[in-house]
Amino acid sequence: MSELRPSETLDDDHAEDGADRHVARWRDHWLDIDFDDEIEAITVRIGTISKFFNDARAAAASEVGLADFEYITLHMLMIRDTPGHASPTALAKDLDISPAGMTGRLDSMEKAGWLRRTASVEDRRKISVEATKAGIEIWRRAMDLRGEAETTLLGALSPGQRTELAALLKQVTMQIETE
Repeated sequence: MSELRPSETLDDDHAEDGADRHVARWRDHWLDIDFDDEIEAITVRIGTISKFFNDARAAAASEVGLADFEYITLHMLMIRDTPGHASPTALAKDLDISPAGMTGRLDSMEKAGWLRRTASVEDRRKISVEATKAGIEIWRRAMDLRGEAETTLLGALSPGQRTELAALLKQVTMQIETE
């Protein structure tokens, strides 16, 4: 995982990043395509940041002994309204995977001891998925590592800048959610 150290934070607004270089290449080579430099730079930067967060998550999972999909599954299980509990169907829907794919994940993760399937207390015909103590502990260790990477990256911004960025990103995500 790439790590930004405090000595590498950028105070110079005129320093060039990968998005600037990308936009310059577009501008120089695709003269017949109309595009907005700022919008292109923003989308490239968001992609770079997204890749950083995905890589940080995968590295944190790997460091504690989880495959990325196992971490993602535990994470989805833990951040529910009913933390650590879900039906396989609800979990598959949240993860956007097929029921067969969910069964495969649950089989391997149950074998590893990170979750267990039990008959639902409401309806014994239904199955409930529950994170085990070992699953919760390994998820928390990965969360700590992931959180450290995210905090380090966003430490490049002042608290006020983080607040402003959060508000701006909320505006953009609200646009997506209202469409």
